[in-house]
Amino acid sequence: MPTSSPLSSDTPVTVSRQAGGVAPTSGGILSGAVTGVPRRKGRDAVDGLDSYVALGDSFTEGMDDPGPNGTYLGWADRLAAMISSHQRGFRYANFAIRGKMLQEIVDEQIPLAVELKPRLATFCGGGNDLLVPGSDPDALAEMYEIAVADLRAAGTEVVIFTGFDPKHTPFLRSLRGKIAIYNSHLWSVAERYHCRVVDLWSMTVLHDRRAWSADRLHLSTEGHRRVALRAAEVLGFKPDEDWSIPWPPPADEDWMAQRRHDLKWAREHVVPWIARQLRGESIGDGVVPKRPELLPVCADS
Repeated sequence: MPTSSPLSSDTPVTVSRQAGGVAPTSGGILSGAVTGVPRRKGRDAVDGLDSYVALGDSFTEGMDDPGPNGTYLGWADRLAAMISSHQRGFRYANFAIRGKMLQEIVDEQIPLAVELKPRLATFCGGGNDLLVPGSDPDALAEMYEIAVADLRAAGTEVVIFTGFDPKHTPFLRSLRGKIAIYNSHLWSVAERYHCRVVDLWSMTVLHDRRAWSADRLHLSTEGHRRVALRAAEVLGFKPDEDWSIPWPPPADEDWMAQRRHDLKWAREHVVPWIARQLRGESIGDGVVPKRPELLPVCADS
């Protein structure tokens, strides 16, 4: 498994503006075009957005959006590139690590962010906890709220991400009720602490299987791209591209073929995940934050 990122902790990201988006310069770090460069900000945009820290688990780390050299890009890196195209002196850090439970994010990442006092933090956590049988969305929300309170007390603008709607995913749709309860709490937290919200549950374009990687737990490159565009909108930017554009019609697949794919997915991804849980292991064991310092995201004109 990759353990680093194209946005390394010791090298500024270099991107160049091209028609339709931001793409890597020759020999640059970003892999693939980061499209949807915001051309202007709306009236509700965050002012003075000069620093951004991304907090969370594999979703925010960028799985499964491949970058160069076996690394991950992801929506947060793409969002940072979009912001940097508009904001001079912008700096970005990403503390997210795959497999992290909410308590680990709160204990390990939140204090670092509070110390840095960034202008913006995105915070998505609790999804891994909700996968565990017997997990309590009410207790998780209480923990989440304490973390948000700490970030807001540090003067940081916080963007909260709700959980996805898993109704189209076999074996996961049974979690809909628990995720919905958790999301309801997150909306309440957002209201109390004046946070912006990226409502992943309502992003119906993510119901398409092509928005997801083979494991159906992590977004594909296109899924990450659309989330980055939506997050930019929530921050008050006006991207050139529309995240909600419908997918082209999928190829026809008969019922038996779908069931074979479901069984293959369960064998290759669900069973190994259960085995790791029983052994007390995580895919994040030994992984370090891909971008542990606030560093520039450079944009060549």
